[in-house]
Amino acid sequence: MKILFIEWSSCGKKDLVEAFIKEGHELIYPPFSIEGKTYQELPEIERQFSSVVREEAPDLVYTTNYYPAISNLCCKENVRYISWLYDSPYRRLFSESVLNPCNIIYVFDKQLYLECHNAGISTVRYMPLAANTERLDAIQTDGYTYDVSFVGSLYLENGSAFVQVLNSVSDYTKGYLNALVAAQLKIQGYNFIEKVLGPVIGDMARAYPMTREPGGIESQEYFYAQYVVNEWITAVDRIDLLETVARECAGVDLFTQHKDFSASNVRNHGTVDYYEEMPKVFKQSRINLNITRRGIQSGIPLRAVDIMGSGGFLVSNFQSDFLDYFIPGEDFVYYESKEDLQQKIDYYLNHEEERRAIAKRGHDKIAAGHTYRHRIREMLSAL
Repeated sequence: MKILFIEWSSCGKKDLVEAFIKEGHELIYPPFSIEGKTYQELPEIERQFSSVVREEAPDLVYTTNYYPAISNLCCKENVRYISWLYDSPYRRLFSESVLNPCNIIYVFDKQLYLECHNAGISTVRYMPLAANTERLDAIQTDGYTYDVSFVGSLYLENGSAFVQVLNSVSDYTKGYLNALVAAQLKIQGYNFIEKVLGPVIGDMARAYPMTREPGGIESQEYFYAQYVVNEWITAVDRIDLLETVARECAGVDLFTQHKDFSASNVRNHGTVDYYEEMPKVFKQSRINLNITRRGIQSGIPLRAVDIMGSGGFLVSNFQSDFLDYFIPGEDFVYYESKEDLQQKIDYYLNHEEERRAIAKRGHDKIAAGHTYRHRIREMLSAL
């Protein structure tokens, strides 16, 4: 197939391009980028898009993540548009354009897919994320360097919106929100925030006004749950767990863009490159933590797939989609509480053969059925 591949600096882009080519497809690229583009810049993109589609006559257009503007252009030019989300939550999914018949939109969160399906949205489908095990296997390391590591954002900048809300709302709303946060932090595998914001949504909207892109139809409850409250919960959750593990173990090695963050026994190494440095961290860590962003309902996040694809030993919070493909205690390990996490870290640090066997089985399952080449075959077979 000839595919118009509209690129931006998404994680896995290089792996995806390689997989498309190895599967025998021809990729062509437009003379523009969608990265950071605003709706005010769309007229020029529209002219360039229409020109390349008419000249090249691609079989389909592909983007990582969904773009309403691209969907509308594909509809206008009568060309199929496939997108695959690796971000969640993702506001642009709540757009009038999602119903465009040219769309096939893949999401990695089964619960999100079911919500769309039950609402009668037939253009959204479910497909888990992937890893390039061939590339990851070629990355060599020498033994272990870290006992317990975590690679990821602490969402400190996102959490500032919640602080802004708390500083501007009534005492009732402040108490209500703090109680919600405390309750949600105790629950893994189910998020109730969006369902219970009704009594305080008006006060939150006054404190932190919501804006929509043209065509956006997301509710206030969705926006404030996913981009204000859940981001704060994610920040609190990650920092609390890292500090707890660091206190109970010999420490935690943290790799994050928040280079100024510090805590007792947490060694902050700063950022790591996605393609070269991050897989080495996974391979050199006895235990790799995944603490899922709270806006992801049931899906397996990319970081967890990256860890297993690299052959790293994964300890994750519970996400129900894992159970569709992987066996807990055989391919990966999940924790149910802070206390459970501490116990499992202590156990697996002292049971190396068992830990290595679990990591190998997880890696082998990714290699056997969850690579980018597998996913490309799956998405194109649906045409």
